[in-house]
Amino acid sequence: MANFMGSYTYSVDHKGRVSIPTKFRKYIDEDADEALIITRGLDGCLFAYPIDEWQRIDERLRALPVTQQNTRVFVRMLTATAISVTLDKQGRIAIPRGLLELAGIESDVFFVGTLDHFELWNPSEYDQLMNESGQSYESIAETILM
Repeated sequence: MANFMGSYTYSVDHKGRVSIPTKFRKYIDEDADEALIITRGLDGCLFAYPIDEWQRIDERLRALPVTQQNTRVFVRMLTATAISVTLDKQGRIAIPRGLLELAGIESDVFFVGTLDHFELWNPSEYDQLMNESGQSYESIAETILM
């Protein structure tokens, strides 16, 4: 079971390659043909799932009623941008240009561990989102961790 924690900033090269933080790599099966699934996230980021965690998402999506329009639209939006990537020998992945543009990622990627997956952000977009939330850590904790 994955347990992604922490945050890290890495540079993206001109080919869209970025190193995966070393502490994240231990939760990624590098021997798998498809080491990660990268797709559109929420709030303007990308989500990255190890294969075993993605399979859990897949099962939940397949259990949703296809007769519901929101289900169909959401599955299309999520899977249309999903791609499987494999780590190279240097621990890097290549992120397609379209996904980088979707998240506004240019020269740097801000990685945020979120337990079962991690997020990839444009660092300034992440900072702006966190600063504009209008809520303190403590006030959010009061409502979530009751």
